[in-house]
Amino acid sequence: MVVMTCYDLHCHSTASDGSLSPAALVARALDNEVDVLALTDHDGTEGIVAAQQAVQGSDMTLIAGVEISVTWNGATIHIIGLNVDIENQNLQQGLATLRSYRSTRAVEIAKRLEKSGITGAYDGARKYASEVMLGRVHFAKFLVEQGHAKSINDVFKRYLVRNKPGYVPGDWATLADAVTWITEAGGQAVIAHPARYKLTATKLGRLITDFKNAGGVGMEVVSGRQHPEEIKTLARLANKFELMASCGSDFHTPDNNWIELGRLQPMPEICTPIWQNWTQ
Repeated sequence: MVVMTCYDLHCHSTASDGSLSPAALVARALDNEVDVLALTDHDGTEGIVAAQQAVQGSDMTLIAGVEISVTWNGATIHIIGLNVDIENQNLQQGLATLRSYRSTRAVEIAKRLEKSGITGAYDGARKYASEVMLGRVHFAKFLVEQGHAKSINDVFKRYLVRNKPGYVPGDWATLADAVTWITEAGGQAVIAHPARYKLTATKLGRLITDFKNAGGVGMEVVSGRQHPEEIKTLARLANKFELMASCGSDFHTPDNNWIELGRLQPMPEICTPIWQNWTQ
């Protein structure tokens, strides 16, 4: 009997916009029999040390990761870094710049919501945020708490997307900078959930080409809440562009019962896994 290793290479903790602490996240992953877990918080690595401590004494391997926000041709794209050296100075300087922008954006979001009649948004969102990151999800939680929307998804549709009261355009890292930060930190750069960007086939091909030219090596073929046909399409794209394939739930919270740590569809056999040359 062949026992398959369970990889989940994309998830979030309270160090960014997840609802579980790094230690609680690891405990949940262990309960779900995840063998290799990458913590990939948005634009920061503050949760990595706590997660590494939490896996000690277990059979789980913890991969140091990050999810970097990128502006590419006017669209916001996310690039995962796997196996990064969190002590790398260039990586941390780049991430610090993005977190600084997040702080500025949060103030602007609160101002725009106030103009639409919603007061106290900044302090309200701050209650849900970590010390190092205040993001849109935290504003969404506040707006749900105050009765302005029924759910976080409802908030995004009504308040935080283009042409809505709390929308602020992203001004993130360039694709080339994000990939460079990751590779200089000894990591592998991976395009996160490429189907979610709703790009045309031509634009997606252009994104992948630019990504490869910058030094990127992988793309998420399997991610949480994904149709099997999307997986097949992404597997073919990964092969076409000679990219390795990654997988990850993009888990944020136990409240979303349709996305769970380690609960992923199988990686297509035609793919070359990102982990094929890793040494555990």
